[in-house]
Amino acid sequence: MSGRSRRAGTVLVAALLFLSGGWASTNADPVRSDTSRLVEIRPGPGRQTQLVFYSTAMNRTIRMTLLRAAHPESPAPTLYLLNGSSGGSDGNWIDRTDLTDFFDDKQVNVVVLMDGAGSYFTDWRADDPVLGKQRWTTLLTQELPAVIDREFHGTGANAIAGVSMAGTSVFQLAIAAPGFYRAIGSYSGCARTSDLAGQAIVQAVVATQRGTVTNMWGPSGDPAWQANDPYLQADKLRGTSMYIAAGTGLPGPDDTLGAAHGDAVQLLYQLMFGSPLEAVANTCTRQLRERLSAAGIPATFDLRPSGTHSWGYWQDDLHKSWPQFEAALR
Repeated sequence: MSGRSRRAGTVLVAALLFLSGGWASTNADPVRSDTSRLVEIRPGPGRQTQLVFYSTAMNRTIRMTLLRAAHPESPAPTLYLLNGSSGGSDGNWIDRTDLTDFFDDKQVNVVVLMDGAGSYFTDWRADDPVLGKQRWTTLLTQELPAVIDREFHGTGANAIAGVSMAGTSVFQLAIAAPGFYRAIGSYSGCARTSDLAGQAIVQAVVATQRGTVTNMWGPSGDPAWQANDPYLQADKLRGTSMYIAAGTGLPGPDDTLGAAHGDAVQLLYQLMFGSPLEAVANTCTRQLRERLSAAGIPATFDLRPSGTHSWGYWQDDLHKSWPQFEAALR
């Protein structure tokens, strides 16, 4: 909690950027190899399997957690889940939701990346002095899925969902590799990234991890900003099953002391910072709904009447979106 408190001022100054839990990039000693591959498979705890993957594109290892399909000996599609702007250390899909129990009886491999802090899960144009080499589009559309399918009986059908910062990234990944992800889920994300407000949010998110945003898409006005803006590139999302959710920022059922497991500091954080963050996400989501509607592109929108920028609501979003993902993955 102390780390969250220290960042609070930065969050406000950062124009209500999308800050969710994260596990910062570790820059672990790379395993030298010409081929991206799993370098460690460690069982536990429970149904979890801890994976360490070596990415040739980034020349380093990346940690992730796998939940095997209910019948691991049979073929299964794969759902990739991305954490928010700090990659998982202040909360992630594993420790803040009922992910393990929810997928216990479902025939799908679930991969949760524990990395990617401040990266927008995109391919950066230049190596960053702090964040290093960032090649997440390559990892998530070329390197990792092929290995997961080979090692864990994948069917080749993929879906991906993310919260906050990653709620933007899932659109960008779908645009970069049309059809690769049959379904995407964006929970409290902001699709518009190249207008003045969008650039301010992106710059602030990257800055919280001490990264330099010009190493990602170049200076303001560079064509890369528009090329990576899902709002402007909406037509490339046509044919992808999309579930897009956001609250209003008003306190809701998960903004109580009981829902926060008696943690008053957590509840205060949700109300003081999660509330305005979600209000911004709501505005972004409404803009995207108008854009997709005007273009005749179908998508499922869940604009909740309340709720802050916090894990309880994202757990609910995943539950609600799973039937749509399941249908797309068949």
